[in-house]
Amino acid sequence: MRRNFLVILAITAGSLAATGVVAQDKPRAADIGPPPARILKMQTAFNPALPGSGEGVRVFTKTVKQMSGGNLAIKIIEPGRICPTPDMLDAIVAGDLEAAFTWSGYAAAKAPVFGVFATIPFGPGPEDMTSWMLEGDGGRIHRDAYEKLGVTGIPCGVQGGKGGGWYRGDLNTVADFKDKRLRFGKFAAEVVARLGATVVPLPPGDFFYQLQQGKVDGGEMSTPAIDASLGFDKLGLPYYLPGWQQPSAVLDFLMRKDKWEQLPPAQRAQIETACRANIVWMLSRSPNVQGLALEKLRASGVVIKQWSPELLAAFRMHADAVLREQAERDPAFATALANQRAFVAQGAAWRTLSRLP
Repeated sequence: MRRNFLVILAITAGSLAATGVVAQDKPRAADIGPPPARILKMQTAFNPALPGSGEGVRVFTKTVKQMSGGNLAIKIIEPGRICPTPDMLDAIVAGDLEAAFTWSGYAAAKAPVFGVFATIPFGPGPEDMTSWMLEGDGGRIHRDAYEKLGVTGIPCGVQGGKGGGWYRGDLNTVADFKDKRLRFGKFAAEVVARLGATVVPLPPGDFFYQLQQGKVDGGEMSTPAIDASLGFDKLGLPYYLPGWQQPSAVLDFLMRKDKWEQLPPAQRAQIETACRANIVWMLSRSPNVQGLALEKLRASGVVIKQWSPELLAAFRMHADAVLREQAERDPAFATALANQRAFVAQGAAWRTLSRLP
């Protein structure tokens, strides 16, 4: 994609030069403006070229620059450049990273409460998650959990549901999961293990190859738009929906707390406001992007399947047990999960009555 862009850019520049436009419109030093007063270096967990979360990285940094009048710029550092993506929180605390744009779920290795914002099977969809984060207690719980680690964490995006995954063969009954080698994360991995599957931990970058080679039998990747961008349609496998294992996930902007507090109040407010704007942008863009992705997958010959009622019931039953056991082990997780569920339940009657059949 980048190569094609450079070719187009070169052709366009040549055409303009031939007409004399380039020489006439060459910017003067006074037109460029002063350099930004502050540049933050931010490693991202998401490839900026990917739809959804990747695009969100670029939109966020652009919004910050515009809101600050160019006084604050954020330089995007590609995934893994300074440290592995799962280790970015540690790198922030150690001072090796100035800032990070990441997924709340990675922090669950430090404190299980972060799983409530990222990996709850049959949890809230993106709209309810956003409402809980911005209007309920979700934002406070999220902020307090990061502050205990010495980090300022700001919700900076909400990703919609994942796909249910790609599989070598049909899965219609609980018995079909027996001895299947599957890639799933966190709580969903415990659920499918209770159905008889063998969980195979794999980094996202390894999943396509392992599935293509038959070394695993299936599992989850990401949203339909990202899966389509990564070429999963070329595998010739059925794609299952819905993504019961992760209906939504919060994306975070992170800085070490002392470094965050060293920023001028105006710049902190600009970052916080840009993060809220990014959440709105992702919510508004997602339905269209995912719909287009499903069209692309179908056009490529992918068979879209829905989970059977039997399997959805089994997923839910085991997910409830897994989450209950986690809550018994960790009081902070239990408090956050109960708060989230109570908030979502409070609006259930309105959602039911307000939506047309």
